[in-house]
Amino acid sequence: MYLFTLLGNLLIMATIWRERSLHTPMYLFLCALSISEILFTVAITPRMLVDMLSTHHSISFMACANQMFFSFTFGFTHSFLLMIMGYDRYMAICHPLHYNVLMSTRDCARLVSWSWAGGSVMGMMLTLIVFHLTFCGSNEIHHFFCHVLSLLKLACGRGMSSVTLSVILVCVTALMGCLFLIVISYVFIVAAILKIPSAEGRHKTFSTCVSHLTIVIVHYGFASMIYLKPKGPHSMDSNTLMATTYTVFTPFLSPIIFSLRNKELKNAIKRSFRRTFCPSSS
Repeated sequence: MYLFTLLGNLLIMATIWRERSLHTPMYLFLCALSISEILFTVAITPRMLVDMLSTHHSISFMACANQMFFSFTFGFTHSFLLMIMGYDRYMAICHPLHYNVLMSTRDCARLVSWSWAGGSVMGMMLTLIVFHLTFCGSNEIHHFFCHVLSLLKLACGRGMSSVTLSVILVCVTALMGCLFLIVISYVFIVAAILKIPSAEGRHKTFSTCVSHLTIVIVHYGFASMIYLKPKGPHSMDSNTLMATTYTVFTPFLSPIIFSLRNKELKNAIKRSFRRTFCPSSS
C-alpha cells in the first residue's frame, strides 16, 4: 500500500508534466496535492512500518518533534489545497468567461505557495506549543507515530487542559474553516449547474467535480472522526485506529479516485503508457 501510494501519485505527477493538455490550473493543484501526499506518506509511514516490524519500539525526542511537525505541515497543506481546488472549480463553473484571467499561472503558483506557507506555519506553531510542555510519568506513546492527541496525554503541569483545548481548537477551526469554504463553493456550483438546460450538460459539468468532492469527503470524514468524536472509555484506541487509517488509507485512495473518476486524466495516463511501451502504435 505504501509503494502504491508513492507510485500512484508519481504517475499522476509524471502524466501531468508530460501531457500539455493537462497544463491547466486544476491539474497544477492536483500535482501540488500529489506532492503533499507523497511527502506526508514518506514522513510518517516508513518509520511506522519499521516500528511495527521491529521488537525495539523507541523514538528520540527530536525525531518525534520532526515527525509531528511534518504530519501537521503536510496535513494542513493538504486541507488548504483541497480548499483551493474547490475555489478553482467554483471559478471554472460559475465564472467561465473570467476564469483564464483570474486563474493565471502566476495566480495559481501564488495560491499553491500560500498553501505550503500556511501549512508550514501551522505545523511549526503547533509543534512548538506541544513540545514546550512538560512531560512526566510514562513516556510510552499510545500510537503508531507521534500523534498530537497521544502526546498531550503524556503532558502534565499547570494549564495543561487549556493548552490541550487550544491545540484541538486550532486544528478543528482550521479544518472546519477550509471545509466551510469548500461547502460554500459547492453551493454556488450546484446552483450554477441546475441552471444548465440539458441533462447532458449538467452531468458533464458536475463530472469535473466528482473526484475532488470524493477526496474531500474521505479527508474530512476521517479528520472529523479523530478530532470531533466524543470521548469515551475506549476513545484512545479508536483514535489510534482512525488516525492510522487516515495516515495510510487517504493518500492511498487519492490517486485511485483521481485516475478512475477523472476521464481526462485517465485517458492521458493511457496515452502515456502507449507512447512509452508501444511507441509504434501511437
